[in-house]
This record gives sequence, C-alpha cells and structure tokens, in this order.
Amino acid sequence: MSGNAEWLAQVIEDPIDPEIPICDPHHHLWEFRNERVWHRYLMDEIQADLKSGHNITSTVFIECGAMYKRTGPPELRVIGETEFVNGVAAMSASGLYGETRVCAGIIGNADFCLGSPVAAVLEAHEAAGGGRFRGIRHQAAWDAASDHIPIGRNVRGPHTYMDPKFREGFAELVKRDYSFEALVYHPQMPELLDLARTFPNARIVLNHFGCPLGIGPYAGKQAEIFTVWKEQLRALSECPNVVAKLGGLVMELNGFGFHEQPRPPTSAELADATKDYYEHTLDCFGVERCMFESNFPVDKVSASYTVIWNSFQRLAANYSAAEKAALFHDNAVAFYRLDETA
Repeated sequence: MSGNAEWLAQVIEDPIDPEIPICDPHHHLWEFRNERVWHRYLMDEIQADLKSGHNITSTVFIECGAMYKRTGPPELRVIGETEFVNGVAAMSASGLYGETRVCAGIIGNADFCLGSPVAAVLEAHEAAGGGRFRGIRHQAAWDAASDHIPIGRNVRGPHTYMDPKFREGFAELVKRDYSFEALVYHPQMPELLDLARTFPNARIVLNHFGCPLGIGPYAGKQAEIFTVWKEQLRALSECPNVVAKLGGLVMELNGFGFHEQPRPPTSAELADATKDYYEHTLDCFGVERCMFESNFPVDKVSASYTVIWNSFQRLAANYSAAEKAALFHDNAVAFYRLDETA
C-alpha cells in the first residue's frame, strides 16, 4: 500500500460503464513529491489505476516539474521532463503494459517570460518528445493569501498572463500552433480572458474550472465564490478559442474537505457535491468544448480513479451516446491530435 491507499480502499466501486472509451487528458508522473499524498506516481502506480476497471484508451501527460535536468542552461532544464515522459510513453507503446497509450500526448513547461527566445525551448521540447509533444502549461496561480494558498510553480507575481514579456513568449507558442494549458485561481480568470481575447488564434485549455478556491480567506464562502465564478466562466466561454477540462475540483485548495473525512466519498457523493460546477461549465462551453479529466494523482487525495470516473459518468448520465463519446474521449483525442495506434 502507498499514499492513502488504505483510506481509499474503504470505498470500492465497480465501473458504471466499463465499455465507453476514455481518453484521460490530464495526469502527472513524478517521484519524491513529499508535499503530496502520493510521493511516487510512475508507471506501476498509473497502471494500477488504469487497470481498475474503466476503458482508458489513451492519456495526456501535463507538466508537473518532474525530472528536470540538473545541469545546462536554466531555461532548458525543463526538457528533462519531456525526455522522461517520452520514455514512459515508449514503454507503454511496446504493449507490454496493456492497451492504454500512456502519455500519447505530452504537455511540457517553458518560461514565456523569456520573451521570443523561448522559441529555442519549444524546439527542444519538440525534438525530445518523440512526436508526442503537444504544448505548454505555464502556471499563473497566485493569491495574496500565500500563507494559506500555494503559489504555482515558478510563478513570480500576481499578473503573469498580463506581463508583456510573457505575451511576447506566448506569441511563439501560438505561431507554432501548440496548445496552452492555463492554470489560474478563480480571481485571476479575467486575466486569462484578456489573454484569450488578445490571441484569438491561441488554442487554450482552462484547467480545473479555474481553480475555485475554498481555503484560507475563501473558506466558508462557497456560495459567494460560486456566484462570482459563474459570471467569470461565462465570459471566458464566449472566447471560441478556449476549451474547458472538467475535473481537478477535489484538491485540498477547493475546500470540499473530502480528504479530512473518516472515509472517502462515493461517486454519488462526489457528483452531488460538485455538480453545479460541471453543469454550469457544460451550459457555457457546450459539450463540444469540454473534456473530463482525472488530474491524478493530485485528486487522488480525495477519491480513487474508479470513483472519480464513476462520478463523471453519473454527471453525464442524461447525455446522449454521442455526447458522452465526445466528453469522455473524442474531444480530447481531437484537441491533442492523438494517435492511439502509435
């Protein structure tokens, strides 16, 4: 047993729909992450989750600061992560670990605040990615209550996406038609809106609903925050170049507190607690611009892989077969341009 496995084992569910194909477009791989419940999440750990019952056909790795190079130019040390993940993808493509194409797409990290010289970093990612590199996540998550709320990795201040140098570097990404994963906290969503409007050709993915906060000074204010978040999300959805990932909502910072309970939630309990966020996002963006995501192993602090995907299947229960196919698989495969046979 690793991490919180014994706690999670108190709630065991069979998959609600074990046949529907699923592309998981948001997960991480790492080791030595002592700040997380799961310190290690490599091939063995992800395979245990992938084989827990749902039909996961492919996955997309999202940068998490893993395995950076120890030496070399600082701006190029991030390439170590793409090299590492491409190695895992090659292991998976052998077929020895099962049918799932793990890390069929790779999202790396680059410091857009370098300005236009970040082009060299993007080119290095492409060379290291074995044909799987698809884009960049540059975090901007920042809040004044930093004593309670973690600041995103390598975030230098409160207005990253408004920084002229960031935008100079961002233009290099857009020029190459790579996708961009946007990670902000909900008070920062207007800045992402400005970025999306300024770069209408950018292919932008909103991560984790814009991370509505529920801890520190935001604790106990869920109804008030939801009202503000609703309007911010609707405004963002009016940008046709933005798509939304549906998941990543049961981290510690969201304030639901599942990880502090004696037993983990069932999928029904998860769906009931979070449904307002999912329903509003689907209403704003439409099925054609949404995709379910696990955010594992981060969300594993609150629920198992099977329970998470069961909660999504409950939330989508009244959608048509074509709509479910889009939400669980087709939209992600198309957006990230995945080849599930490679």
